[in-house]
Amino acid sequence: MIDDTSRQVAGWVRADFGLDLTTVDEVTHGADQHARLWRASCADGARYAVKLSGGGTPAGLVVAAHLAEQGVPGIAAPLRTPDGGLRSHRSGRRLSVVPWVSDRRALGGPMTEAHWRAYGELLAAVHAVPVTDELVRLLPRGGAAYRRIVAATRATAERLRDPDPADPAGPLVAEMAAVWSVAADQVSTLIREVERLAADPAGAMVVCHGDPHLGNLLLGPDGQVWLIDWDDAVLAPIECDLMFVTGGVLAFATITTEQRAAVLAGYGSADVDPRRLAWFLAVRALDDLSDWTSQALDTGASVADRARAADVVRGLVSPIGLVVLADAALLDLGQAG
Repeated sequence: MIDDTSRQVAGWVRADFGLDLTTVDEVTHGADQHARLWRASCADGARYAVKLSGGGTPAGLVVAAHLAEQGVPGIAAPLRTPDGGLRSHRSGRRLSVVPWVSDRRALGGPMTEAHWRAYGELLAAVHAVPVTDELVRLLPRGGAAYRRIVAATRATAERLRDPDPADPAGPLVAEMAAVWSVAADQVSTLIREVERLAADPAGAMVVCHGDPHLGNLLLGPDGQVWLIDWDDAVLAPIECDLMFVTGGVLAFATITTEQRAAVLAGYGSADVDPRRLAWFLAVRALDDLSDWTSQALDTGASVADRARAADVVRGLVSPIGLVVLADAALLDLGQAG
């Protein structure tokens, strides 16, 4: 169907990419507050993911195109504009078009053993791609935002610990304060250890997706997988991506021993450093905790969106949540030392 917004998007795509879209339907299951996504199709039946991105880095499109050109399986190459560009600019955001490769999301699965193995093979192929001078120039370093993340976590903790009577979030603050109290000690440990371990030497830098959880993985027949949404691509040690496997959590779902074994069998030999792994886990845990809490306290958001964000926060501090898993990884470091 084509409503007013969809008609506008179709006009942009026609003008910028030369595609005549016959259907444009918004997809609302993503977690990116800074992006909007549409599933679109043309009269010949070809389908595309049309995205307006305001966050992440524009280098993600360059990375996806480069990986596809290098023959990395499971990468959908972005379409180019008539002048060879990978994006245009509309409403202050990046407009991109990528083939719609599958309707089957790994989040909710089910994933077969072949899918898990292919996921590992795909990560290994990404990490093996030579790092070009262009990628060095364009890609941010993985974990480089840790100071901002720590500051945001401290600010959120202070807001919950000493609420302002004039805070428009009012009861929401009290609700989130109760949730955070469950993991107060773990959060303090994560903040301390993230700052302490940041001084450790970094490992070899490779191209990393930066956010390869199940929500960004699509499934095909015969164990085929695609890794999508490269907005958070970075240069980082392999632990930046492998924490989603060896760290035990893949976006709102735990990974079993058997599933982990299948991924690592596909990935092959990997010298995973436990200190770097624990550090990336801790940074991600703090980032997710502070970001989703901010969404839960956003009085401008819908009740449904705030409730969903609050549920995510509860999951993060649950016994199998990322905050607890990251804290356990740091504890293991201390015991090993």
